[in-house]
Amino acid sequence: MILVEEKKMTFRDKNIVVVGLARSGTGSANLLSELGAKVIITDSKPSNMLEANIKKLLPSVKVITDGNPQEIFDTADLIVISPGVPLNIPPLERAKIKGIPVIGELELAYQIIQGLGIRGQGSIKKDKANISSLTPYPLPPTPSFIGITGTNGKSTTTTLVDLMLTEGGFNTLLGGNIGIALTEEILKAGISDQGLGISKEKDPSRITPHSLPDYIVTEISSFQLETIKEFRPRIAALLNITPDHLDRYENIQEYVDAKARIFENQASGDFLVLNADDPLVMEVRSEKLEVRSEKPDIFYFSRRREVEGIYLKDEIIYCNLSHLSLPTSHFPLISQNEIKIQGVHNIENAMAASLIALLAGCSFDAVRKVLEEFPGLEHRLEFVSEIRGVKFINDSKGTNVGAVAKSLEGFNNVVLIMGGLDKGSDFSVLKDLVRQKVKALVLLGKAKDKIVKALGDVTEIFMTDSIVSAVELSLSKASEGDVVMLSPGCASFDMFQDFEDRGRKFKEAVKLIQNSKL
Repeated sequence: MILVEEKKMTFRDKNIVVVGLARSGTGSANLLSELGAKVIITDSKPSNMLEANIKKLLPSVKVITDGNPQEIFDTADLIVISPGVPLNIPPLERAKIKGIPVIGELELAYQIIQGLGIRGQGSIKKDKANISSLTPYPLPPTPSFIGITGTNGKSTTTTLVDLMLTEGGFNTLLGGNIGIALTEEILKAGISDQGLGISKEKDPSRITPHSLPDYIVTEISSFQLETIKEFRPRIAALLNITPDHLDRYENIQEYVDAKARIFENQASGDFLVLNADDPLVMEVRSEKLEVRSEKPDIFYFSRRREVEGIYLKDEIIYCNLSHLSLPTSHFPLISQNEIKIQGVHNIENAMAASLIALLAGCSFDAVRKVLEEFPGLEHRLEFVSEIRGVKFINDSKGTNVGAVAKSLEGFNNVVLIMGGLDKGSDFSVLKDLVRQKVKALVLLGKAKDKIVKALGDVTEIFMTDSIVSAVELSLSKASEGDVVMLSPGCASFDMFQDFEDRGRKFKEAVKLIQNSKL
């Protein structure tokens, strides 16, 4: 039974400034306006660059472009910033000195859900579920957050978890850094009388249980974690940590500290999933968790050793959860060869997702079914085509050196296309892998000179100035049985709108060349 407490939203009639007119900003502004807030959204870009998102805003939202006027911030009761907005811009620094709360979209979504005052058991569709009787964990209070972060693999792991829970009969809401604004999804769920009760009357007490999610499954970036205050996921996962975004952070420790905030507010009764093979993750565990008197229950996934959680041994993934009444303490979940998505990093993603889903109460059958059928996400080691026996792989989401390293581990005889906008990366850490795996390196974008300096003595290097010429050149250097892989190790904004645009243009170039060879 779901109980609705008499607890009013705290946003009505408040003056709220939303900073950043991208996806999360528009979602935040519209949801806050629907909840009765007086909303102003600002952006430093000119209005002609923001027309598409401005059209998505409700008429009640006031828009200011071409800057962030200080006086607007000074009179705010709350400021909500988008992930890409630095926390040290002058209007925010002054607002913080004045004691005005500054939060991000993730924290806003969490506070809104918590403010609904819902308590009780989840609304799982038991008629569709195949919940394992082996699972001892009760369904959590509705709805509960699952938060997944890490340098690489977040989107794939988050998608897998959502699919597993849905297959297992749970109601879910998917959003976050995966490209779906949580606030927008909450608003979509609430615009009908059967949703979260924020329809025309904007009355948050009008809540029905059947459309509420059991879990809100979120992919979370370090930028989003910078601005949390109360955010407390029922299940959190830290997949891996490798240097990234060093153009934003002073040093790697700042980046690590931001990632570690995923479990900052967790306590006894919550679950934390960690990568036992990642040295920085295990260092974070030692430094930030062992000193705490109250902490979440910690489980691990590993490709290298037996752990409490999930591990790989002899190409079999085993489940080792002492809380479960399994036929054996090391229960075989699935063979590595049965998992549809391949590659070293995808095995890790599959293990992490399986562990999260099982801790959430998902059945083994649902977990296996998704692992056997999920084809992978676009731009993540995506097979594009084969030309003259050469396979083309689109790994445009490989925007840092850690991602490139994981992708290279699964291949040999690679012609690697790299380059783009540098994020402060140390490309020299790729030396050994490039020497072993890469027969030629094709570079483009602003970072190409830096990459040459770091890797110029380990393999043959070629320079180019467009994605089409990069594909043509790569094919000319490849032989039958080789792989041409786009895994840039850089951001895309010097030449493309985003990594998706870069990946699409790579695939278009491959198809263009393939058609010319017919």
